[in-house]
Amino acid sequence: MLDSDWIAHESRRSLARLLPRLARQFSGETDSDSWAAFTRRLEANFAPLFNFLYQLYGHHYDFFYHLETILATVAKMWLARPAELKALDAARENDPRWFQSNRMLGGVCYVDLFAGNLDGVRQKIPYFKELGLTYLHLMPLFRCPEGNNDGGYAVSSYREVNPILGDMTQLRQLAAELRQDGISLALDFIFNHTSDEHEWALRAGDAEHQNYYLIFPDRRQPDAYETHLREIFPDEHPGAFSPLPRLAGEGPGVGAGGWVWTTFHTFQWDLNYANPALFTAMAEEMLFIANVGVEVLRLDAVAFIWKRLGTSCENLPEAHLLIQAFNTLARIAAPAMLFKSEAIVHPDEVAKYIRPDECQLSYNPLLMALLWNSLATRKVRLLSQAMRERFAIHPDCAWVNYVRVHDDIGWTFSDEDAAQLGVKGYDHRQFLNSFFTGRFPGSFARGLPFQENPKTGDMRISGTCASLAGLEAALQSEAAEPLDQAVCRILLLHSVILSLGGIPLIYLGDEVGQLNDYSYRDDPAKADDSRWVHRPRANWQNIARRNDPQTVEGKVYMGLRRLIELRQKHEAFAGGGMKVLDTGNDHVFGYSRSGGRGRITALANFSEHEQYLNADQARRLGLEKTSTDLVAGEAVSPTQGLTLKPYQFVWLAE
Repeated sequence: MLDSDWIAHESRRSLARLLPRLARQFSGETDSDSWAAFTRRLEANFAPLFNFLYQLYGHHYDFFYHLETILATVAKMWLARPAELKALDAARENDPRWFQSNRMLGGVCYVDLFAGNLDGVRQKIPYFKELGLTYLHLMPLFRCPEGNNDGGYAVSSYREVNPILGDMTQLRQLAAELRQDGISLALDFIFNHTSDEHEWALRAGDAEHQNYYLIFPDRRQPDAYETHLREIFPDEHPGAFSPLPRLAGEGPGVGAGGWVWTTFHTFQWDLNYANPALFTAMAEEMLFIANVGVEVLRLDAVAFIWKRLGTSCENLPEAHLLIQAFNTLARIAAPAMLFKSEAIVHPDEVAKYIRPDECQLSYNPLLMALLWNSLATRKVRLLSQAMRERFAIHPDCAWVNYVRVHDDIGWTFSDEDAAQLGVKGYDHRQFLNSFFTGRFPGSFARGLPFQENPKTGDMRISGTCASLAGLEAALQSEAAEPLDQAVCRILLLHSVILSLGGIPLIYLGDEVGQLNDYSYRDDPAKADDSRWVHRPRANWQNIARRNDPQTVEGKVYMGLRRLIELRQKHEAFAGGGMKVLDTGNDHVFGYSRSGGRGRITALANFSEHEQYLNADQARRLGLEKTSTDLVAGEAVSPTQGLTLKPYQFVWLAE
């Protein structure tokens, strides 16, 4: 534990020494106002920055050299920041909770699959505005290897767009036009690893870059690490290391080859953040992306970014220090930008990344998993318990709530939480896997297993929202009722993410009920990855039917669009304040919202049967006088009791 008084003293002394040196270094490259803004933010943030960096790198003999290099890098990137983004920085500093608005709505898509290229995305801005989006997350679009590149998550350059999608000029233009239309651009910061084609990897044998990655000359260290590591993609390669090709130069792994750390795929080399030079290099890449006009960075695979022998190398304290250090640099040189964490781990660990000085936003994988769990079981006990105990976060932060994204669905609920309700975690996951792959008798879901382990039965689930919710199965039958029920399930799931608190995120295509696309099996680069089944190419002929209520697309889109309009109209949906209500009915999820003016009580029936709440149950929910159901536009008198139709949800405004 570092002495706080010593840290404060050293940080003041260091800044007093380094700031004049920076001023001299950049004296001819900036105007007085811009340098004054930089100085103000540096002085306000230097003490925590020094603290984070000293804990990470203070044991290096040349720590103060690296510290000065980091500050010079940050100054350089601030001076390169476009004027319109500096103006946005000032506006966001004056309105730090801007993302808490009830008007916030996110969409996520792959550039090529949704619109062909960046210019195609730009042409879809009217569609985004029609839907109500205020932020757009474009899946990885930087240069990557041809063929299998993990959907772009193997980055070969953070400063070049994949040529098939466009170029950096087009990306900057898209960011600017989105911003003009009130839509914030979100991109991934893939900072745990690069592709093996990145310039740093190609130069891993030279003196400067040999420690950018975790490379070992033989199996002794890898074997020692793997004693405590879990396998992420066992189908592809055992353990966490891959054989290294022969490298030119001097250093570990050169000559006869060696082993490189590859947590995920063999072509994704993990970066070595124990090297302060690597931290500085990645900080510059991050701020370059910010200067393109990116307002939200999704931090990929945050749990894995620090390694320490004798541990699982997941969720280590140094991982948090790293993110806090990166975040502090952003507060200095790009304060308009927010961090969004992606940690599909135990709920206790997910929460640790959510702090104003770390990640202001976080995916909510627990909510996602338990929404699907509630559909399968028709019961909301796990969902209610988890949201009651685990939903509250710092008021300056927000959950990003989603039904599904580009990745698989893993059952990330806590076994301890399940045990409190008499549910055995392992057995229940086996049921959910069986249900959502359609193997369970009577299941409406049509999902595919991902990374199935036949020895243990472990797997995750792939599938679009519509196919998992029963629309695919319904369209294969002639019965009208299952089709209507499937549409109701889709809208039910989205009603929760739109109203629970935080920022709702829609995987584009789900708004029109897009089904699984099994054609991925014909592409050798994708055939072994079932997640491509839920990454279909946008069908714009189908999307064109979105305003026809007689079509499936129209039923889903028009129902969803109405919910979005209601959310954006009522300030009670702002912020993240939410109270879970005990409905007295295992099938009905209830919660209240009062984020702005007024109060709204939401009730959602996760069963295909009518559910009745009597007058006493309604009274215990705080419903004692006539309310308006915003969804149906009808008056509701709780004193007469409440009847919820199959999969019905109500938003009751007092």
